[in-house]
Amino acid sequence: MLGLAATGCASNDLTRLGMPEPITEQAERVISLWQGSWVAAFAVGILVWGLFIWTILFHRKRSEQLPPQVRYNMPIEALYTVLPIVVISVLFFFTARDQAYLLDTEEPADVHVEVVAFQWAWQFNYMDDTKENGGEVLFSEVGIPNPDGTANRDTQTTLTLPEGAVVHFDLHSPDVIHSFWIPAFGFKMDVVPGRDNAFQANLNEGTAGDYVGRCAELCGVDHTRMLFNVEVLPQDEYDAWAAEQEADAEEAAAAAEDTGPDTDLAEGTGADGTDAEGTGAEATESEENDE
Repeated sequence: MLGLAATGCASNDLTRLGMPEPITEQAERVISLWQGSWVAAFAVGILVWGLFIWTILFHRKRSEQLPPQVRYNMPIEALYTVLPIVVISVLFFFTARDQAYLLDTEEPADVHVEVVAFQWAWQFNYMDDTKENGGEVLFSEVGIPNPDGTANRDTQTTLTLPEGAVVHFDLHSPDVIHSFWIPAFGFKMDVVPGRDNAFQANLNEGTAGDYVGRCAELCGVDHTRMLFNVEVLPQDEYDAWAAEQEADAEEAAAAAEDTGPDTDLAEGTGADGTDAEGTGAEATESEENDE
């Protein structure tokens, strides 16, 4: 107990019960639900183990005489029927409430990102509006997996976000089911072919830094290669970065128009190299073969 208390005084890792440090308001809500679930689990555990210990200590065999036999005990039967229903109902209420909060996309967003998950990398299309509202792609970041199948953060694509902003994510997959997971966000969401999922994240102030992201769904033989970086920047630095990326994308598009349709664009193209929204991984596989 002294060791646990000392750990708790040093940091809040103990109170998070294994969850990473949250960087969004949604992650803080998830941690609260996680902590509440553990409180309920500890309460049930203490009750059950308390009954075990009480029975062992006070109802030991004291003689060869058979204890009084009863057919039923209404108070006890009512307790172990009603109490689990109450516990489950309370957990269900808070889970449903927090799930509705996590899936709420009504708040106007500052940044719109379409996430395209394809075998075996990620593409991030920065848009001027949500996909549902017909937003257009301003510029894209397309990941290229390492040809040797190893994970290298230097070659992974990076999702860049501003701190203190509301970010809207549209999730899309052209091949199989993936799962978009940033541990610091506190939850993950599946990326399903033929179904556009969406969620929003309210990034907290003071969270600038580097984080990791990955696919949390076993999506095939090279599932472990589906990693990406997350970089959270102060708002002014993000604005400068976004303006530079948008200018580069416009310059590349203008150059493509001048030189003809056969020009290979490195930026602003989809995962198949044909459109900005990304519908496949043929271009990525071709680049790997060339290498």
